[in-house]
Amino acid sequence: MLAMHRNDGSDTKFYFSHSLLPRYIDPHNIPTKKKPFSTFGAQHFTHRLDLILPEEVFELVRNRLEDETGVGRAQYARVYMKLGELLQGDFFTEYIKKGNITMLSEGRPLVDNVFSLYEGVLRIEVDRPTYERCGLEGKPIEDGGRKHQKNRWVMEFDLRQPSMLHGKKGFSRLEWACKNVLDQSLTWLFFNFSPTSRESLPEGNEPISTYHPFIHSIAPVTTSLPNVLAPELTVADLTALYDQEDSLSLLEYLNLLSLDSPRVNSTDKVDAFLSRYAVPDFDNGVAEKNMVRVRWRGFISPQFVRELFLTVRTEGMKVKKEEQDGDGGTKNKQEKRWFALSGLGFGGQSAYTVMQWAGRETLVWVCE
Repeated sequence: MLAMHRNDGSDTKFYFSHSLLPRYIDPHNIPTKKKPFSTFGAQHFTHRLDLILPEEVFELVRNRLEDETGVGRAQYARVYMKLGELLQGDFFTEYIKKGNITMLSEGRPLVDNVFSLYEGVLRIEVDRPTYERCGLEGKPIEDGGRKHQKNRWVMEFDLRQPSMLHGKKGFSRLEWACKNVLDQSLTWLFFNFSPTSRESLPEGNEPISTYHPFIHSIAPVTTSLPNVLAPELTVADLTALYDQEDSLSLLEYLNLLSLDSPRVNSTDKVDAFLSRYAVPDFDNGVAEKNMVRVRWRGFISPQFVRELFLTVRTEGMKVKKEEQDGDGGTKNKQEKRWFALSGLGFGGQSAYTVMQWAGRETLVWVCE
């Protein structure tokens, strides 16, 4: 038989890396250009975040995650606004020029007109007819359609630049496009990086309060995963995972843990006709463990992910003083403790998984 299926779209790509964390990480000056922190920062908007860790490690960090004011809590807002309203009054001055917020509009990337704001940069993605009506300078992007035919365009504006002020030529052109072309009222997700926002936003003491936002909490949901089969890996075994098949097998296993799949449970008795999956042993065998999945849903910022990662690593991966090797691991390199952090972007356009071991060893998978 001949395969008649035709797929002109781009294939999903996975990027795997094995890196070492710095010997010391200043929580006030995080090395954002090094993995895994660069991976967290590259995904500006995360919809779902899963933390997978052994039960004994979870007990060490449980109080910090479940505390009402701890690292595992945050809030965001849902608000109805026009794009042009971001550029007006106190909202523009306090949030964009002076403060730091992130926003994402409704819509499907590569399909609908989508707007986002991150680190002061306004990104506008529109179709070709809308782009031609805006009269703004942009660049074409690949949309998975016909080659040599650009149907999607992106325009970006750094609103923190001194030239982005009312009365300036470039800014006036953007205002005109917002008023005459991009004038639809949209649903936005809003997150304020200011630590005082958690109290002032519910009290209605912020510029966004004029638009009557709906406030949502980001809280952890804990699920126990008892009697799970886990590969007996140690820090010394990580270089053996460089093979593509082995690295993808480990990623598949971590994803099944996130799904709470019965296939990784020691009591699973599924018929081989339905599933032939087996937990990978990587020539080291498997062991039965009790695991925990902690899940967050909402409008999650890279800052939230970074703080969560550092908290779990610092308080859950401690090594006894007499066993320390100077790098945060054990002298005999037989350390088996690890945790995994998986972030899924909006619309499933991007995702990552970070597997951190006690010490400096870090495995990172990025899906695009």
